[in-house]
Amino acid sequence: MQSWFPRSVCCACGMEAAALCDAYFALQVIYARRKYKISPPDTMGHPEFERIFRAQANCTEYFPIFLSLLWVAGIFFHQGVAAACGVLYLHARFRYFRGYTQAAQGRLGPLYASARLLWLLLGLAVAGLLAHFLLPPSRPWVPVWPFWLLGAH
Repeated sequence: MQSWFPRSVCCACGMEAAALCDAYFALQVIYARRKYKISPPDTMGHPEFERIFRAQANCTEYFPIFLSLLWVAGIFFHQGVAAACGVLYLHARFRYFRGYTQAAQGRLGPLYASARLLWLLLGLAVAGLLAHFLLPPSRPWVPVWPFWLLGAH
């Protein structure tokens, strides 16, 4: 088994939760298509359908970014911290979807929250990668690596 495997279980669970979330959003589009009688490939029609369709598309557009940051932060920084950020991100995206389907303005708060969480995951990923490349392999790095980098050996 790979040495990174024990550090990736939470990330794998987060990835599966993201897949379920994305599937739920896609099903909502299918239900809205049936409800408002809008056949693919049409994306215009009833305003509620358009909001559901747009919310699903917006969430799907961000999932590759989220998943790559989740994995890098989980493997190189700490899987527990990355997984917690992932759960919060998925919760924010679910709130975004629900808010957007009700009214376009309902998406803004959760949108900003999910963006902040992506930036946090990016910071964790960068910190983990820096620690991986800059610290000696025998030195523990979480949470002492920032002090080592600053010269407090």
